[in-house]
Amino acid sequence: MAVLTRLRLRPVPRLRQRIARWSGRHPGVVRAVRVTVTALSAVLVYVCLQMPNTLGGLRPVEFLRLPAEAILGAAVLLSLPPRPRLVAAASGGAVVGALAVLDILDIGFDEYLGRHFDIVLDWGLLDDAQSYVRDAMGPAVAVGAAVGAVALVLLLIVLTALATVRLGNALARHRDRALLGTLVSGTVWITCTAFGLQFGAVPIASDRTAGALRIQAHRVRDTLHDEAAFAREAEADAFGATPGEELVPALRGKDMLFTFVESYGRSAIEDPVMAPGVDRTLTADTEALAKAGFHARSGWLTSATYGGSSWLGHSTFLSGLWIDNQQRYRTVMASDHLSLTKAFARTGAWDTVGVMPGVQKGWPEQRFYGLDKVYNAFQLGYRGPKFSWSTMPDQYALEAFQRLEHGRKRDKPLMAEIILTSSHQPWAPIPKTVGWDELGDGSVFGAIRKAGRKPADVVADSTASRQEYGKSIQYSVTSLTQWLRRYGTDDTVLVFLGDHQPIARVSGDHASRDVPVSIVAKDPEVLDAIDGWGWTDGLRPAHDAPVWKMDSFRDRFLTAYGSTPRPSGE
Repeated sequence: MAVLTRLRLRPVPRLRQRIARWSGRHPGVVRAVRVTVTALSAVLVYVCLQMPNTLGGLRPVEFLRLPAEAILGAAVLLSLPPRPRLVAAASGGAVVGALAVLDILDIGFDEYLGRHFDIVLDWGLLDDAQSYVRDAMGPAVAVGAAVGAVALVLLLIVLTALATVRLGNALARHRDRALLGTLVSGTVWITCTAFGLQFGAVPIASDRTAGALRIQAHRVRDTLHDEAAFAREAEADAFGATPGEELVPALRGKDMLFTFVESYGRSAIEDPVMAPGVDRTLTADTEALAKAGFHARSGWLTSATYGGSSWLGHSTFLSGLWIDNQQRYRTVMASDHLSLTKAFARTGAWDTVGVMPGVQKGWPEQRFYGLDKVYNAFQLGYRGPKFSWSTMPDQYALEAFQRLEHGRKRDKPLMAEIILTSSHQPWAPIPKTVGWDELGDGSVFGAIRKAGRKPADVVADSTASRQEYGKSIQYSVTSLTQWLRRYGTDDTVLVFLGDHQPIARVSGDHASRDVPVSIVAKDPEVLDAIDGWGWTDGLRPAHDAPVWKMDSFRDRFLTAYGSTPRPSGE
C-alpha cells in the first residue's frame, strides 16, 4: 500500500517542477495568462452584476453602468484579512452567480409565460418544461438539455465564486491602488446618483443586483401572504350553498359541453399573419353551423395565464376565482368551492365526464370538477402517433368522446369538460382532418405526421411559428365545429374558449391576455338568455366586443341560466 501511495503521489511534484521550469522560461506568457484570467474574472462578475431580467433589457448600454455592489464588495474585501477575505469572496461570488441564474429564469418565464419566475412556486414547472421538450423534441434532447442546464447553472455559480476570489486576491496584492480606485469609483457613483446622470437614457449609477435581491425578497413575502388571503377568498362563494334544484334550471335537458382550445388567443384573430386564415375558418364555420341550425355568440375573456400553464386558465374559468399561480391552484383544488362543472353534478340531473387527452398520470382534480368519469390519454383507444406534445389529434379525441359517451343511450343528459390539445406548441407537426368514418384507432394519422414539419424547423423561426400556430387553431376549431354539425342535436349546447394566448414569440411582446369565448346552440332560448351580454353574433368576436376577466364568467353564466345565489355559510 505504501508503495502504491508513493507511486500515485510521485508525479505531482514532478508536474509542479515542470510547470515552474516552464514558467521561468516564459515569464511574459505567464504574466499575460494571469492578466487575461483576471480580466475575464472581472468581466464575468460585472456581467452577472448587471444581468437584466428581461430580454428587452439585454442592451449594450445596460453593461456600461457603474455597479454599487462592485464598489462595496471591493471595499469589504480590502478590509478583511486573507482567510475571511477568501470566505467572503467565494460566498459573495456564489450569490452573484445564483442571482444571475434567477435573472435568466426570469427572462425565460417572461418570454414564455408573460411573468417572472417565482422562487417559491415555480420549481415544479421546470419538470413540466423537461416533459414538454421530451414530447416535442425526443427523450435524448430532453435529457441532454436537462443535464446541460444543470451543468451550466453549477458552472456559472462556481466560476463566479472563483472569479470573485481571484479579484479579491488581486485587490489585496495592489492594496494602495485598489483603495484609491475604490474611493474614486464610490465618489463617481455618488455624484452620478445625486445629479441623475445618464447615458443612453439609462442611469450611469447602478444598484441592479441589490434591487434584484429586494425584488426576490418581496416576491417571497407576497407569495406567502397571498396563500392565506386566497384561502379566505376561496371559502367565500356566492353559489356555495345553492341547492342543486336551484342551479341552471334553464338548461335542464341540455347536453352541455365546456371545451378548451389550447392557446386559442386574441392574436389568432387579430394578428396580420395569422388572422386571415383563422378569420376565414371562423366565417366558414359560422355559416356551416347556421345551415345545420346552430347559432353562436362570442366575446372576450382575459385569461389568468399567458403562454402556458393551461390548468390555471381552466380552473379560473370554471371556479370563478383568479388562479394565476400554482399555490392558488393547489389551494382551490383542495377546497369545496363550487366549480361550474360541479354545479351540474350537484343538480343530479346530468351525467358528468371529462375528456383529457393531455393527462398522462393520476388526476385528483377530478373531485373538484365534479366529474363522474375522466378519460385520459390512455383511455380513448388511440393507436396512432403523437403530434409533438399532443398525444392525439383533436378530431380523434372528439370522435372517441362520441363513441364512448355522447353517442350512448342514457337516462340523463350529459355535461362534459373537454380539453383539445392539437394547438399546443411547438405547432409542428400539425394533424389534418380526415373523413370521420376513416378515423378508426387513429393509425390513419401516421402518414400525416410523417409528412408534417419537424419541431426543430419551427421552434427557432418566429414567422414559421406564427404561421403554423394559425393553422393549428384552424384545425382545432374546424374539428370541433364539424363534430357539432355531425353529432349535435337540438339539445346540444357548446361553450368553447381559449385557455390563454400563445407565447410572446407568436403573440408579440405586448399582446393582451384576451381569449375568444363562444356559446353555440340550436335552441334560441339559450342565446336569448345572454342577450344582455353584448356579445357578437357568430364565432368571431368583434374587436370592441365586451372583455371580462375570466373569473367573472362562472357567476354570469350561472345567473343567466336561472341559478339562485346562496353564499357559503347561509
